Amino acid sequence: MSSSSTTPSSNLTDDEQQQPTTRRIRLLSLHLNPPLHHPHNHHHLHLQACSSRAKMDVNADKLSAYLRGKHRDVQERVFEYFNSRPDLQTPIEILKDDYRELCMNQLLGVVREAGIRPFRYVVEDPAKYFAIIEAVGSVDMSLGIKLGVQYSLWGGSVLNLGTKKHKDKYFEGIDNLEYLGCFAMTELHHGSNVQGIQTIATFDPLTDEFIITTPNDGAIKWWIGNAAVHGKFATVFAKLMLPTHDKNEVSDMGVHAFIVPIRDLKTHQTLPGVEINDCGHKVGLNGVDNGALRFRDVRIPRDNLLNRFGDVSRDGTYTSALPTINKRFAATLGELVGGRVGLAYSSVGVLKIASTIAIRYSLLRQQFGPPKKPEISILDYQSQQHKLMPMLASTYAFHFATVHLIEKYSQMKKTHDEQLVADVHALSAGLKSYVTSYTAKSLSICREACGGHGYAAVNRFGSLRNDHDIFQTFEGDNTVLLQQVAGDLLKQYQEKFRGGTFAVTWSYLRESMNTYLSQPNPVTARWESEDHLRDPKFQLDAFRYRTSRLLQSAAVRLRKHTKTLGSFGAWNRCLNHLLTLAESHIETVILENFIEAVKSCPDANSQAAMKLVCDLYALNLIWNDIGTYRNVDYVAPNKAKAIHKLADYLSFQVKNIAKELVDAFDLPDHVTRAPIGKQSPGEAYAEYTQFVGF
Repeated sequence: MSSSSTTPSSNLTDDEQQQPTTRRIRLLSLHLNPPLHHPHNHHHLHLQACSSRAKMDVNADKLSAYLRGKHRDVQERVFEYFNSRPDLQTPIEILKDDYRELCMNQLLGVVREAGIRPFRYVVEDPAKYFAIIEAVGSVDMSLGIKLGVQYSLWGGSVLNLGTKKHKDKYFEGIDNLEYLGCFAMTELHHGSNVQGIQTIATFDPLTDEFIITTPNDGAIKWWIGNAAVHGKFATVFAKLMLPTHDKNEVSDMGVHAFIVPIRDLKTHQTLPGVEINDCGHKVGLNGVDNGALRFRDVRIPRDNLLNRFGDVSRDGTYTSALPTINKRFAATLGELVGGRVGLAYSSVGVLKIASTIAIRYSLLRQQFGPPKKPEISILDYQSQQHKLMPMLASTYAFHFATVHLIEKYSQMKKTHDEQLVADVHALSAGLKSYVTSYTAKSLSICREACGGHGYAAVNRFGSLRNDHDIFQTFEGDNTVLLQQVAGDLLKQYQEKFRGGTFAVTWSYLRESMNTYLSQPNPVTARWESEDHLRDPKFQLDAFRYRTSRLLQSAAVRLRKHTKTLGSFGAWNRCLNHLLTLAESHIETVILENFIEAVKSCPDANSQAAMKLVCDLYALNLIWNDIGTYRNVDYVAPNKAKAIHKLADYLSFQVKNIAKELVDAFDLPDHVTRAPIGKQSPGEAYAEYTQFVGF
């Protein structure tokens, strides 16, 4: 037993110390019902004295330096450029067609005037590329998406799915925006199920060409960014059909990617056989020109096949180092995972903006107060703290988790390690789904937290909410992605019992399956002290215990239902259970990375502030799912109450340093406050902020 067992022993009589059995019973009794002076029962004193504690000293600049890391300079270049060009800042009221042209001019300005060339970093330095994406997306989300379509999707497909000949031919034009392009994967009838797409590419050995065909209306490429107005090329995903010895038959080799020119490079006219239609006005992101593409037997050279994972020779012979359609498809999608990484990271950027606006407003806005006393800040109300402080804690947690994801992604691009590829694929799916869903909900909470003034378009919540909403769908529907995470967890679970090893991200389950599935310890289930509840080991153990229980019970249920419903029916029967499992696992990964980030912080005051925020993140989530822990007696009733009280107290303490915490995001005014019309941010806000408090 730990050293805590020595304290009760000092209360034993000499006779009791002579009797080992009596002594053990007495020890256990004191653990389960500790006296008031026992060190595991002093949290009440902390809670009563919370208002008298001195405010924590936090240096926002030092904390910001740790948060923003080594790519802060390139982000500042983006912000400084747009601050110097108010004519390129998006006005509140703008027509769709004007918005698209403004967004194109914004992109040209970043690349050609500011001299920021993101494309070269896509493979060489992904962390720097994603830092640029976050900055431009903070200025205007449409700009961030348009830049991502050009460089991550169109450019990334050329780099990651093509070979040297493609890079030599297209790199410079993609980099300098001469070759504006699209990423044509989604079809009218197929989005998430990419293997079900119907567009076909048939090889013609007589002319050494592929014939790209849209066989029916359901195969029209839909929601294709850059297609409606600006795109000149498209990476088109289609089923590769090769002629067989029987001239009337073709062989389906699975989904491949092809470079298809869609507009003339000089005249910008649509090329023969290509039909382009405009998807029209959307809920958000109207600076991006989404369009629909139909191909009527469009012929392209054989060299336009992006042939990294499969090639066709002059005589129509197919070669690949990967033996099956499924392996080639998995390799193809694995190389496109950067889009999910970028979306997860960018979504955190949106959450930073929204929480900054809402918290700054809540600190300045005053309503009601004690009788005959001045009105108080609305952030002094516990209800406002409950809305915004856990959200601020989650923003910090998500930041470090997505930074970790980018680091793993960068390592994957360098090493091409198969295990790391699988790890990043599952982790990016989980974080993209979890973070974007959380941010979408939080945007509405931030708007509501700012009352009527939050409804003013100038204060960005409406545009942020509308622009970000689609993050939950593109690059993989969030519900589908969570199922991928759950499927991978179950696969790892099965491998364990076959003598295999867990992937790096799931490594904690090695211990969990053996330790956390045993009966909860009746002693630790009752420990209530602040030191214990704020111990990272307790927090991680609780998260891991929940995930392990969910994983084991999901496996048991699936095994049971498969006997009567088959594998598909069993999966559907257990689907909500599986989604909860995936979310629990992702929350565990997020907490692990937050704890590590706190440990690694070099500045003591910043570290103390982040420890406070990290504890709030962990205990708030434990309390939100306290029923699960109570049902299995992992947490005793009094301990559950202690967790609730401590979470309230931590929320109060985080409120006291909330200004410094959001200041550390270091967002410029033209990002957290949208300009009205063509005025500068200062002119636009001078009168409005005088009585609103923004």
